[in-house]
Amino acid sequence: MAKSPKTIGDALQPEIPPAPEVAAIIAGTHGDPFAVLGIHQTDKGYCARCFIPGAETVTAVALNGTDLGELRQIDPAGFFSGPVAIGGFHPLRYRACRGDAEWTVTDPYSFGPVLGPMDDYFVREGSHLRLFDKMGAHPLKHQGVEGFHFAVWAPNAERVSVVGDFNDWDGRRHVMRLRRDTGIWEIFAPDVRPGTAYKFEIIGKGGVLQPLKADPYARRAELRPKNASITAPELQQDWEDDAHRKHWASVDQRRQPISIYEVHAGSWQRRDDGSLLSWDEMADRLIPYCSDMGFTHIEFLPITEHPYDPSWGYQTTGLYAPTARFGEPEGFARFVNGCHKVGIGVILDWVPAHFPTDAHGLRWFDGTALYEHEDPRQGFHPDWNTAIYNFGRNEVLSYLINNALYWAEKFHLDGLRVDAVASMLYLDYSRKEGEWIPNEYGGRENLEAVRFLQKMNRLVYGAHPGVMTIAEESTSWPKVSQPVHEGGLGFGFKWNMGFMHDTLSYFSREPVHRKFHHQEITFGLLYAFSENFVLPISHDEVVHGKGSMIAKMAGDDWQKFANLRSYYAFMWGYPGKKLLFMGQEFAQWSEWSESRPLDWNLLQYALHEGMRRLVRDLNFTYRSKPALHARDCEGDGFEWLIVDDHDNSVFGWLRKAPGQKPIAVICNFTPVYHERYTVSLPAAGRWREILNTDAEIYGGSGKGNGGRAEARAGTDGRATAIITLPPLAVIMLEQEN
Repeated sequence: MAKSPKTIGDALQPEIPPAPEVAAIIAGTHGDPFAVLGIHQTDKGYCARCFIPGAETVTAVALNGTDLGELRQIDPAGFFSGPVAIGGFHPLRYRACRGDAEWTVTDPYSFGPVLGPMDDYFVREGSHLRLFDKMGAHPLKHQGVEGFHFAVWAPNAERVSVVGDFNDWDGRRHVMRLRRDTGIWEIFAPDVRPGTAYKFEIIGKGGVLQPLKADPYARRAELRPKNASITAPELQQDWEDDAHRKHWASVDQRRQPISIYEVHAGSWQRRDDGSLLSWDEMADRLIPYCSDMGFTHIEFLPITEHPYDPSWGYQTTGLYAPTARFGEPEGFARFVNGCHKVGIGVILDWVPAHFPTDAHGLRWFDGTALYEHEDPRQGFHPDWNTAIYNFGRNEVLSYLINNALYWAEKFHLDGLRVDAVASMLYLDYSRKEGEWIPNEYGGRENLEAVRFLQKMNRLVYGAHPGVMTIAEESTSWPKVSQPVHEGGLGFGFKWNMGFMHDTLSYFSREPVHRKFHHQEITFGLLYAFSENFVLPISHDEVVHGKGSMIAKMAGDDWQKFANLRSYYAFMWGYPGKKLLFMGQEFAQWSEWSESRPLDWNLLQYALHEGMRRLVRDLNFTYRSKPALHARDCEGDGFEWLIVDDHDNSVFGWLRKAPGQKPIAVICNFTPVYHERYTVSLPAAGRWREILNTDAEIYGGSGKGNGGRAEARAGTDGRATAIITLPPLAVIMLEQEN
């Protein structure tokens, strides 16, 4: 059969690809457009092929502006091809025309790959520790042209495109190159500028188009309710925190004073019109406040990008992007730098346990269960209706571990408080029989999550010795804060949930009943040194109908304030690092809500201002007295003085550190005023009353010991002091000599 002239002519023009290839490019279904578009060598030289929707004529142009030849329109949809007068593979531009309109397009398919074989090797091995510099969107000058390099992991996709404002969200224009060894798709998109919205358009198996996906590695995102990723320049910050970072890298953190102010950035304070503060505005207010209050660290509830305000950040869809609610990422870097300049550390609440199921997020990312387990018995969290990361997959571990390293390196963060660790450690967490899958040994422990946490802690501490990791772990899992090489999970600290539960239960009781619940105070000392503990009075205790701290206290208003003052002093005198959620330092009456600022107007009232002043004095006392902090995590820093006075609900103990003056903490948890209470002390002589929660300056009744107590030597080598115990109060006595 004779061929038609058109077919014969095409056969003699090797620059024209087969018609099915052209059709696939136009339809946006071609899985490897680099094999079709861009520059290709033929028997006669070089040809260029491009797809520019809307163009009627196209001329190939060198980067220096030299015309290289007009291309022939192969399909009116915008496919052009033709020979070009070049001597090799070089980036090209095209001058496109339609009527009177003319525009220039730099050909993304005329550039070589950016990632290399070593990236592939380390990604496959799960040992790539610079993924945050490789994945996502990064500005780059590639082969002489400025633009952005995009890379995304989607191994089961048939086609992946980056779409955005730069290509009219047309998934046919920037179809990416698949690196088959890793399942990573990449493309260099020339002329893309910072501040451009983008997402990934993914065709999954069977040709199913997925919802547009935000970039898992995006370093900036749109402000909700929009949810696209934003191209961002590499972070630029003139860091002025060498002294701060060297200090924390050189000390044993367990023996340092650590008092943490937990903050929800969206509701600490707001502008007069109710809108959110920017990071710079927050720095002007929050940093001086925390410095004046004596807190050593600020811990933020998650500030990574999240779509839903009432999730408080725990339903995060962008682990690498500081939320757009408070401005650009550079603003957060400036905030951290400002904190470090005055010696305040910054801790980020970090959520590697689960992620939300929003369509633009990680769930079913490439049409398959990629970041999560496919089986809902492993991959779905019944408490939060979220997806659970697949900790058995190297690429998922690398995504999370790189994120921890990213915050420590790029933003100089001082610590990560890891959320919901217990939910990660147990396969049957919040599940009934038959709703979970045992591990390889038939047990309920999630061995893959254990290995992830150990690897994360080992790598974070190895790269950033000044950083601390803190586990929110509510069970008795052993060795949470012990080194990995000793069989531990490798965290620096663990939240002491038992302390919080028992002591809040005790202080909510009427004083007349407390003698029957003496063990709620004493029991915690049986395990107080089994881990490196942080004592948390966190946001979780003042939401969901639990009321505020002042509202939890027993008694009338006077007793509530006295109880709360004594509770705080008890806690600051107790072994362990301290954490207090915002608003509780001035006894806010109302339960916390993320939708409104704290009730700062309460500080005009003496009792609330007195509470704030007490917390401030507790912080500075704790920081300035090594006996109160240097052995927070070691049993030799604690000694009971009064442990069995059930009838009076009086407790006393000694805080000690080698070479330091000991401090006695005496607590009277009833409204009974004891004028002559006998207490045994380790040495005779004068003991100064360095703190008294009943002082008038704090809103108390002013009862006390006039600033000092005298201890007289006894026959047993110890001494005895007759002291005044104010009602519902705690006093601290320091040996003078």
